[in-house]
Amino acid sequence: MTIEVGSIVEGVVTGITHFGAFVTLPNGKTGLVHISEVADTFVRDINDYLKQNDHVKVKVLSLDEKGKIGLSIKQASPTYKPRFDHRRDRASFEEKLTKFMRDSDERLSDLRRNTDSKRGGRGSGHRM
Repeated sequence: MTIEVGSIVEGVVTGITHFGAFVTLPNGKTGLVHISEVADTFVRDINDYLKQNDHVKVKVLSLDEKGKIGLSIKQASPTYKPRFDHRRDRASFEEKLTKFMRDSDERLSDLRRNTDSKRGGRGSGHRM
């Protein structure tokens, strides 16, 4: 059985460390489930979630030329919903700055308009 990035397979937990769990896949190769990929919540102690010889479904996240396999238990779940990744916002700094300045100018002009109308505005005709 060939393992490809994105495939979901069943494996057996063969080792647990403080940073993750090693899972042996059907092809006999071993991959790592990093502690951040064990559950959809914060995992302080991986032993609260996994035990040696547990059968788990994992999603293959990465395969590198050295033979390392990155796995995820939480992404293999059918109920998994990825969270928004702020690093994927492709707008450049200049575009963000331009939008901020435009929004800021609009807010300032609205504020001036509201303030002037409450005070009588400029040239209201009142002289003392």
